[in-house]
Amino acid sequence: MSEEVPPLERIRRIHLIAVAGVGMASLAGMLRSRGYEVTGSDQNVYPPASTLLERLAIPVRTGFRPENLEPPPDLVIVGNAVSRTNAEVEAVLARGLPYTSMAEALRRFFLAGKRSLVVAGTHGKTTSTALLARVLEAAGRDPGLMVGGEALDFGGNFRLGNGADFVIEGDEYDTAFFDKEPKFLHYEPKALILTAIEFDHADIYRDVDQVTAAFVKLCRLLPRDAPLIACADFPRVAIALGEAAATAESFGFAANADWRAVDIRDENQRTRFTAVVRGRSEIEIATRLMGEMNVRNSLGVYALCRRLGLSPEEIREGIGSFRGVRRRQEVLAEEPVTVLDDFAHHPTAIAGTIEAVRRRYPGRRLWAVFEPRSNTSRRRIFQQEFPAALAGADRVILAQVFYKETDALAPDERLSVDGVVAELRRRELDAETLPTTNEILERLRRETRAGDVVVFMSNGAFGGIPSRFAAIVDGRID
Repeated sequence: MSEEVPPLERIRRIHLIAVAGVGMASLAGMLRSRGYEVTGSDQNVYPPASTLLERLAIPVRTGFRPENLEPPPDLVIVGNAVSRTNAEVEAVLARGLPYTSMAEALRRFFLAGKRSLVVAGTHGKTTSTALLARVLEAAGRDPGLMVGGEALDFGGNFRLGNGADFVIEGDEYDTAFFDKEPKFLHYEPKALILTAIEFDHADIYRDVDQVTAAFVKLCRLLPRDAPLIACADFPRVAIALGEAAATAESFGFAANADWRAVDIRDENQRTRFTAVVRGRSEIEIATRLMGEMNVRNSLGVYALCRRLGLSPEEIREGIGSFRGVRRRQEVLAEEPVTVLDDFAHHPTAIAGTIEAVRRRYPGRRLWAVFEPRSNTSRRRIFQQEFPAALAGADRVILAQVFYKETDALAPDERLSVDGVVAELRRRELDAETLPTTNEILERLRRETRAGDVVVFMSNGAFGGIPSRFAAIVDGRID
């Protein structure tokens, strides 16, 4: 059988290939919560996915083998990290088992009959998605949620609400080996926040024009009367809006934005700003989140929620109570050294994180510790942009480029960390690269002092050194 989902009433057993990805583990949990018998398989299973799967009592088989499909499931969901030559996929095809992608399963099982509220964009979509769900929950709307990070207010990556809305993070990454279009094209948006468009995912996109074209397709999907809230601070966003049937409202810091944030300040561990609507001040908002990029995220959510009928006061309460997302400027230790763990891996996000930390902790020595780990940051694409992004720190440590067997790079394609360090030193910054995470940890242990702020930035585990260093700072490890 080809890619096809049987009638839902005929499905009882579901198997997920590559279940340990963040999205796939969340989908497994959602299906289990709906009463399906769920199993999964993966090559490497580690936290947070392993913890979630264990908590939900979902059996996970290590390795990809045909016998993982016994007894035969009623449906197989194939993760996008899996190739056509995967042994388990080959068995699915040979046996004619029904299969589909994660994105299409989400649409069929969870978005049907709901108002799909999609948050998409190169930056800020995970935080904005979790924040939107929190505001709607605080206002009594009881939304569903699927997000690519652990939302602290919900204790995980998903929520099965009984309300009319389902909030979902719209990922522009491709869907599966049999569907190379972006995941977000499956989500049938009835409202959209578009946060930013810049070049990313260099392993699947040729250039920024191709990235923009994917967002053009997304905007075309919106019904004419759907709310479309788009950031005015990124020029490529305007291109994506050009073929949309829906009329866009803009937000951001640009002078011509419909929704603007002004009077931004950091006071008492809160970022405060005033929301201005077409030149009229509407309400002051305070958020625990730090920095201008999170002001922008909050403003986009505010604008959409106003379009959905919430009052300014309802939205302010939800934004003010939002606890954030794990590994997004997450504070791991505070005294005597402040330690933060952040997911930033794109130059724009790195610069935004450094600006945010500077704003929250003024006058303190700031260490930026960065691991080039994503498929884009590992490449030489942003060779010139990384030094500019990191230049806001006082001291910079770069890890070596993360090695991936599945995406090996020739030396002339790979980011030169030595070149980034040399450029930072030319700018008279204290910068170095160290060959191992243990050496980075030892350098920080020896040379940080009381009052310093250390922010780790990587889209992966970074050898566990953020939590290991936090444990040293807290005195739990000598």
